[in-house]
Amino acid sequence: MANEAYDAIVVGSGISGGWAAKELTEKGLKVLLLERGPMVEHVKDYKTATLSPWEVPHRGRRTQEHLNNHPNLKRDYVLNELNLDWWAHESDSPYIEEKPFTWFRGYQVGGRSLLWGRQSYRWANLDFEANAKEGIAVDWPIRYKDIAPWYSYVEKFIGVSGSKDGLDILPDGEFQPPMPMNCVEEAGAAKIKEHYKGARTWTIGRPANITQPLPGRPGCQYRNKCSLGCPFGGYFSTQASTLPAAQATGNLTLRPWSIVRRLIYDKDTQKATGVEVLDAETNQTVEYDAKIIFLCASAFNSTAILMRTATDIWPGGLGSSSGELGHNVMDHHFRLGANGRMEGFEDKYYFGRRPTGLYIPRFRNLNGEKRDYIRGFGYQGGASRSGWSRDVAELGFGAPMKDALVEPGPWSMGITAFGEILPYHENTIKLSDTVKDKWGMEALVMNAEIKQNEINMRKDMMADAAEMLEVAGFKDVKTFDAGYTFGQGIHEMGTARMGRDPKTSVLNGNNQVWDAKNVFVTDGACMTSAAAQNPSLTYMALTARAAAFAVDELKKMNL
Repeated sequence: MANEAYDAIVVGSGISGGWAAKELTEKGLKVLLLERGPMVEHVKDYKTATLSPWEVPHRGRRTQEHLNNHPNLKRDYVLNELNLDWWAHESDSPYIEEKPFTWFRGYQVGGRSLLWGRQSYRWANLDFEANAKEGIAVDWPIRYKDIAPWYSYVEKFIGVSGSKDGLDILPDGEFQPPMPMNCVEEAGAAKIKEHYKGARTWTIGRPANITQPLPGRPGCQYRNKCSLGCPFGGYFSTQASTLPAAQATGNLTLRPWSIVRRLIYDKDTQKATGVEVLDAETNQTVEYDAKIIFLCASAFNSTAILMRTATDIWPGGLGSSSGELGHNVMDHHFRLGANGRMEGFEDKYYFGRRPTGLYIPRFRNLNGEKRDYIRGFGYQGGASRSGWSRDVAELGFGAPMKDALVEPGPWSMGITAFGEILPYHENTIKLSDTVKDKWGMEALVMNAEIKQNEINMRKDMMADAAEMLEVAGFKDVKTFDAGYTFGQGIHEMGTARMGRDPKTSVLNGNNQVWDAKNVFVTDGACMTSAAAQNPSLTYMALTARAAAFAVDELKKMNL
């Protein structure tokens, strides 16, 4: 029996895959969207979204059973009783740490678009030029001007709230009205602007949380329960945005529980003809054919699929001809900064639970400054008032304690730095020769670490945080460094980088695999450097851009 055939296959339904499905279906292609995990329907399957911690058995906290089932995820804050269903089980999908690595995976329809922090920042032209100017790795094959219109296109659709600050290092976008700073943040921002004469900026974050309605999305409710799924569509996710758009075309077939083992490669045409899929529920194998394939399975899983597409021509996998497949792993290193308390403002409070904080764009190694490291870092954080827990901790009793419980406590603020990691060739992933997952596929082996450039940077990341809080008027400022394990930034990037030369890169400037021009990789795997900003908006813009190119090439019969 002939395989089912489509115009395009998209592997992965997260932030990038949802965009690929939307763009390709809206351009008239019949698209098969494959997701390795279960179906998650918008609203219906957000089972804990309207629950409070006291409405679940363990008050939302992590039990020993949870920690045993997720021995790696327990290293960070993201895992809790209310969002357990969104995280992949390490017993089913193990990986090997040659060096410590924390890998956060969401294996369900929507992927990590249900879980992401929603911070949506454009990269600057400096970010696309840095490798070439500094002689690091390889040059990006695009510049800001190539992606700027796609940033605008994506921002208008997903809804990004924020303020226009006129900064070269953090280009303005197509924003909905910003979420407001609170009084302490505003006061601090004014002092920072005056003291540093505009060289450093505190601005409100730019989240994909909408402050004005979009079709089918009434707006953010300021609940800050985003990681549980938002029944209001207050933030961008596949379920709230791109999937409904793709389904509305009538051109989409969505198939959950479909694990892509490998691509099917025709060495005569030098193109992929389809995918081999393992049904995760029945363990049956099926093949699907397509004219073009978009790999959007997340950075490491897209690369793993390429690696498993090994042939006598490409024994290291499709895309391995340059020797760069699986190399240049990146992330953002963080978990350090400073906090302090603010006196006064006792008669002021704030509205709701704002789902974003402040953002402090990069200010180091700009305008000719040269530190003992290259690149830079930004900060995220915010000010708030403590609640009733401070009085419980004091072990008070009687009427005075009861009265104190209803009064907000003093103001405090913390800021955490996020720094760029360079694309080191020796930071790698590879397929294991010995360990397999539940479905018999090779586990990934992680071997990545920060180096002296990042270590030097971390000194400034902590010291500058303390300095700025003191300038802003905070008292009792203390620094912190909780330590960083690669992957904790949940911004894993690289392993199938874009470039200008097939000898030194896996993808070209249109996200095509050099070794198979009808295969596109548009998730984090494609990144050539990491910048200091969150990368998801760039993934979406690159995906929309590549989809438009792919359809044009199909029409010209070039694919």
